[in-house]
Amino acid sequence: MIRLAACQYAIELHETWDAYADHLQGLCAEAVAAGARLLLLPEYAGLVLSGQLRGEQRGDLLGSIAGIQPLIGAWAALCERMARRWGIYLQPGSVPVLDNDGAYRNRAWLFGPEGPLGYQDKLMMTRFEREQWGISAGQGLRVFDTALGRVGILICYDNEFPVLARQLAELGADLILAPSCTDTEAGYHRVRIGAQARALENQIAVLQSPTVGLAAWSPALDENIGRAGLFVPPDHGMPGDGVVALSAALEPGRSQWLVCDVDLEEVRRVRREGQVFTRRDWPEQFDRVR
Repeated sequence: MIRLAACQYAIELHETWDAYADHLQGLCAEAVAAGARLLLLPEYAGLVLSGQLRGEQRGDLLGSIAGIQPLIGAWAALCERMARRWGIYLQPGSVPVLDNDGAYRNRAWLFGPEGPLGYQDKLMMTRFEREQWGISAGQGLRVFDTALGRVGILICYDNEFPVLARQLAELGADLILAPSCTDTEAGYHRVRIGAQARALENQIAVLQSPTVGLAAWSPALDENIGRAGLFVPPDHGMPGDGVVALSAALEPGRSQWLVCDVDLEEVRRVRREGQVFTRRDWPEQFDRVR
């Protein structure tokens, strides 16, 4: 049994590095104190760094992501120190990163007890990212080997595309981390329904962490709606609706953790002994429709 923690993360204004670092460390310490071994924060959680910029720059859609680039190294180092100090796996959400080719990509690092394991870029851009914000798609998917099991990351919109999760499943993923950022109830449900469908199709676990609350100071993160959740395939020994845990509706402006347990061996057992074999039967369905 593995204890996981997914943050329902309120977008707050932290105007100095020390204030932000104290906030992030204090927040993560709560989940560690609850026994969590893997912590997940949402998509664009790293963009909260823009609170440290001058008011006119943090209020500028394009200027805010350019302005945080010098802060990302210190942010990653802080996340690494926390993972090492507490012996945990930490996926601190994603952040827009200026890549070597001059394009910005939405990047999610994974840190472990021994240091950084690598990163996953978002592959499918929303209209806002592509048309207004200038965020470019990444390339390729990877699975991270951890002491807890094999872990993949699908960032927000990526969870709405079955072939991406299928590729992670074929690479051996037992758990998909789904950091998300949505500004409407419909957007939240699109990602959540996608996450539950991916758990069903591939007979794996999916953990979702959303942004919440209002942040008028940030043009990118001004409105946020979502609930944290852990989803598994509905089958023998699993919840009938596939929902292991779902966070309560939250008052805006306050972060909270959904702390929940998952037995990945039981998820693997469903793949071997379940009422259905959706993961195994995937190739067959395409043979039948061609």
